[in-house]
This record gives sequence, C-alpha cells and structure tokens, in this order.
Amino acid sequence: MADLSHLTDDERQLAELGYKQELSRNWSGFSNFAISFSIISILAGCFTTFGQGFNNGGPIAISWGWPIVALFILLIGFTMSELVSAYPTSGGIYWWAAKMGGPKAGFFAGWLNLIGLVAVTASVAYGCATFMDLTLSTFSASYAEGASLTRVFVIFLLVLAVASLLNIFSGHLMAVMNNVSVWWHVFGAALIILILIVVPDHHQSVSYVFTERFNNSGYSGGSTETAKYWFLVLPLGLLLTQYTITGFDASAHLSEETSSAAKAAAKGIWQSIFYSAIGGWILLLCFLFAVPNGADGLPDNAGVGGGGVAYIFVNSMNSTWASIILFISAAGQFFCTTACMTSASRMLFAFSRDGAVPGSRLWSALSAAKVPAKAVLLVAVVSAVITLPALVRVNLGTEESPLIVPVAFYAVVSVAVIGLYLAFLIPIWLRWKMGDAFQPGSWHNGAKYKWMNLIAVAEIAIICVYFILPFTPAAVPGSADFQWKFVNYAPILTVGSLIVLAIWWRLSAHTWFTGPRTTIDQPVGDDRSTGA
Repeated sequence: MADLSHLTDDERQLAELGYKQELSRNWSGFSNFAISFSIISILAGCFTTFGQGFNNGGPIAISWGWPIVALFILLIGFTMSELVSAYPTSGGIYWWAAKMGGPKAGFFAGWLNLIGLVAVTASVAYGCATFMDLTLSTFSASYAEGASLTRVFVIFLLVLAVASLLNIFSGHLMAVMNNVSVWWHVFGAALIILILIVVPDHHQSVSYVFTERFNNSGYSGGSTETAKYWFLVLPLGLLLTQYTITGFDASAHLSEETSSAAKAAAKGIWQSIFYSAIGGWILLLCFLFAVPNGADGLPDNAGVGGGGVAYIFVNSMNSTWASIILFISAAGQFFCTTACMTSASRMLFAFSRDGAVPGSRLWSALSAAKVPAKAVLLVAVVSAVITLPALVRVNLGTEESPLIVPVAFYAVVSVAVIGLYLAFLIPIWLRWKMGDAFQPGSWHNGAKYKWMNLIAVAEIAIICVYFILPFTPAAVPGSADFQWKFVNYAPILTVGSLIVLAIWWRLSAHTWFTGPRTTIDQPVGDDRSTGA
C-alpha cells in the first residue's frame, strides 16, 4: 500500500483512483469553469450554426427551440457533474464508463469521446476562419473581391497552427487564456446585444420572433404545415442548440489540473451550461429582432437564409458596426478553438496513458512544460484532414439566387454532437443501472438521478438519430437531384467508426485493453463499486 500522508487532498483522491500527479495542478475552480464556458462559446455556435436553425424551422426553431433543448442539456450536465465529482480524472467519460461498466464500455466511450472532441476542434476552428474572413471582407471591399473557399481553408489551417503552438507552450497559459476568454465572452456578447438594440433603424415584431416559421430545407416544397416540417425539418434546426452547448466535458478532462476538483469540476460543468444557455438565448433573440426587411417591406428571410447571421449585421447597420460585431465573434471563436484543442489533447493523453490508442507512447508523452505536445499536434492534423470536404462549394439554390450551405461544416458539427453525446450516454446509463451501489463524491444529485439519467439518455438517443439524417432532399440516395457534395457525411464517420471499433474490439482490443491502467499502488480501502 502506498504512503499517501504527504499528498494534498486532490493528489490523494487521484491516487485512490490509481494515478500519481503528473500534470501541473495550477487551474483554479474559475479556470475549470472557464474552459467549458469557452468551448460552449456563445460567440461561436450561436453565430456559425445560426443558419441551420433559421433555414430549418425559422425563428421558432431558435426562440423556442433554444431554451427547450438547453433545459435537456442542463439535465445531462447535472448527471455528468455527479460523475466527475466521484471520479475526477483526465480520462473523464471513458474512465467513468470503464469503472462502472468494464473495459468494453470504456473502450467505446473513449473512442466516441475522442472522435467528438476532435470534430468539435475542427468545426470551431473552421467557423473561426470563416468569421475572420467575413470580418476582413466587411471591413475591406478589395479583400472581399478575392473571397473563396480556398482562402477560408488556408485561414483555418493557420488558426489550427496558432492554437497548437499556444497549447504546446504552457498549460498555465491556457488557464490564463480561458480566464480572459470568459470576460471576452461576457462583455463581448453584452456589447453585441447593445449594438443590436440601439443601432438598427428597424426591429422585427415580437410576433415574428416567437411565431414565424418557414422551411428553406427543400423538404415538403417549403411547406410548414406538413408532418415532415414538424418531425424532420424543425428538429434538424435544433442542431444549433445541441452543437453550441457542448464540450462541457472539458471540466472533467482538466480535473487533474484543477484544485479542489471534486467540487470545482462538477460546478464547472453545470454552471457553464446554465450561464451559456441564458446568454446565448438573449443573443439569439437580438439576432432575430435585427433581421432586416427587404425591398417589399417584409422580413428578408431569403437573404438571411442564404447569407447567415453576417447578412443581418451587414444589412441592418453600416459596415463599421458590422465589422465590430464580426470581430468580437471571431476573437471569441479563436479562444474557443484553443480551449477545444486543450480538452481534446488531454483526453487523448489520458486515453493513450491507458494504452487504447495506436502509438500511445507518443501521445501520452509530456513535454518539459508538462504538456502533451504530440497529442496536441495529432489533434490538429486530424482536424485538418476531416474538414477537407469544406473545399467543395455547395449551392442549394441557383446561380442567380444562390443558397450557399456549408454542408461539410454542418456534417463535422453533427459528428461532434453525435460522438460527444453518445460518449456521455454510456456512463450516464451505467450510473443509473448501478443505483445505490454507486458511491457519489462531494457533489451529487441524490435520488433525483433516477429520473434525470433516464431523461438524459432518451434525449441523447433521439438527437443522434436526427443528426445523421440528410439535411436536404438532394442528399437522399435515389433522389433525382442527388449529388455526393450535398451528403451529410456524419453517418459515414460515426456509424463507420462504430463498425470499425466493434470489429477491432472483437478481433483484437478485448485481449489487451483492460481499462484504465494505474500509475500508483492502489491503497487498501478503495472499495468503490464497479458494474463490471
């Protein structure tokens, strides 16, 4: 039995879970909250996926869809807060799954979580590049003339490179950046809200914001009266909320670097969801109220549908104000990218530490700054590769009236949502199955877990089905307009990955992956129950 008398409370709890303190524990509770808040980033998801909600359902998909879906996500957050309080390790989701359900559960949860985190990093970095390009285009007419998908992709690669360098330099620098990011998001969002209230000469009515609906998806001929609108098109619009409010598992992945992690990381998860949900809803309502009118005096729904949120700013105020809003968003998205890179690299480090990833010795190695530098680089490279289809131009309209839709971006977004939330589902379900055998930490849900966990599992299962569906009829195999460039390739990546993982597990992994490996002697008295 190891002598733990010289350890701090955090180091002792980590030792009881089987690990010695390797990462620097220099993150405060606020920093832990800050990284999840930064990854959720209302300055990222609310801007980059606004068009998904607007085109699939119209304003009601945003004004009503956001708070309803956010409530379900908060329940998911509460269930995960309870788990991180009991098991505050960098492995997070997969470690919980392995502890409660055995190596197989840990293996699948870990890979799904890793796939989701890499996809989140890719999507946020690409969104950041898009808004950097939009900011410069709005500010400079000559720059706007050279607009192209290639230029955006080059900026995307530069964003990944800079985010990687910052992550490699110092783990403490990331903590500082995330602290700054919180205030950038708070004051930046507040300034945008103030601008959208004061500057535009015209605002839409309350009726428009809370009752208007339309269908730009191509399904049902644009009708909003059919069952397909209510049960296919409108739910696809909810990707806006489900994608924006994700990545909050970062608080778990950074728990080995956080002081008083059992409480701080638990609060970091649910508080980041709660405050982001409120701030994001206010921000989105301001977008809807600021929708400009067209030449006919009616809301320019077609213009916003084709041009996204930037169209609102450019057409409801002058270019200076529009540039300020776009710059605030782009900077917030860069903060978000660096935070995503931190979270993904820590998860890759922890998963590799337990031997689950090919080349584990490389990805679990720490630099002199106690940072998994090689893991950071791998996340960056894979993020770039899976986003290559974004170089293909997709126009769902005509050349005269283009409706340019970033199908590849939304596909990566869907992969992120499905990967992360399926990974969350596994330990949430296992905790429910364990019942009273589960030994909670200092933060827990009490008996409320009995209904919270079941609702969380049901919500995740439903959204994962929806987000592998085609976004447009032209993506449906057999359709007269079918082309591969329209295809939502989320099911190819997610379902394909699950098939590969199942085969890998059956033929090989089950013989060598035994779950989390301890790096310290397990002390007597650690009798935490397992569902294995």
